[in-house]
Amino acid sequence: MPCPAPPDAFYDLLVDPRRRPEWQSSLRRVDAVRPAGGGPVASSGTTWRDVTVVPGITPSMRLTVAERPTHWVEEGRFGAFRAWLRLDLLPHGAGSQAVPRFVVHGPLGLGRLLTLTAVPAIRADLHRAAALAAGA
Repeated sequence: MPCPAPPDAFYDLLVDPRRRPEWQSSLRRVDAVRPAGGGPVASSGTTWRDVTVVPGITPSMRLTVAERPTHWVEEGRFGAFRAWLRLDLLPHGAGSQAVPRFVVHGPLGLGRLLTLTAVPAIRADLHRAAALAAGA
């Protein structure tokens, strides 16, 4: 997903869990944001809870890698399901390019199904985030 904002500005928007409801369509809000060791929110080890638009679905999230402005990795858990997302931010002209990698693990092949069906939503969310980062 191309973004006219430079990688550091796009990264700062995307990595902050408190800003996720501004661009992530599956979220109603984010609760219990806890930076690791009292450090900044955008640091490895930060945890939070996503409150999704689906009643009762509230995965526990953890930022596992935070390398500003090049990439970050997060993991989510809800019941028998685990999700992993890595987002790489590359220079792209005067702006940046977001390259997501995403997988859901779950029973009975449901993880694979969720991974495949999430792709269009992730693209749309990144499109909204790019517009927000660009000040649109």
